[in-house]
Amino acid sequence: MELDFQNFFLPVILFAFVMSATPGPNNIMLTASGANYGFRRSIPHMLGITFGFLSLISAVAAGLGAVFMAWPPLQTALKVAGSLYLCYLAWRIATAEPGSASTQGSGRPLTFLEAALFQYANPKAWIMAISAVSAFTAGGDTYVATAIGVALTCSLVNLPSISLWAGFGVAIGRILETPRAWRWFNRTMGALTAACVLLIVLD
Repeated sequence: MELDFQNFFLPVILFAFVMSATPGPNNIMLTASGANYGFRRSIPHMLGITFGFLSLISAVAAGLGAVFMAWPPLQTALKVAGSLYLCYLAWRIATAEPGSASTQGSGRPLTFLEAALFQYANPKAWIMAISAVSAFTAGGDTYVATAIGVALTCSLVNLPSISLWAGFGVAIGRILETPRAWRWFNRTMGALTAACVLLIVLD
């Protein structure tokens, strides 16, 4: 079947942009990464988010979403894993060396694999994946085509949307001139990342 731009792709694009560009664990961490490590060093982090989400939404379309919704122990396990990992990432951000975007500090941005795997513990990514597959895929013989269209469109929109947050972080990093300002920024971003645990616990 042919997928119509106005009736299929445009709604998916708008949905993906709103979900990808609004605040969440990924974007908070990318802001901190852009400020501390610069845009170029944050690229693997961004690509990991996008490819991790592509694999997640593909898995949801293949049936993982139904298993996730129907099996409470799996939901609990993901909540615990996501909460612990977010706390670890929050600690890494809060304790990052001041001004490490321009120095060889001990910290480092998230790797491609770390960012990709985090999507499976990210509650916002799950909500986006399940909502997109539920809302925009069609039944019957058209399911596979629409599922592929949803997965690819969401992923293509995701990358430039999250890149805006890394760029925002770079801009912030340019105005943080003292070690004290850097420490307060990193602690604030770490606290915001830790606060995202509430999204998991209260879900």
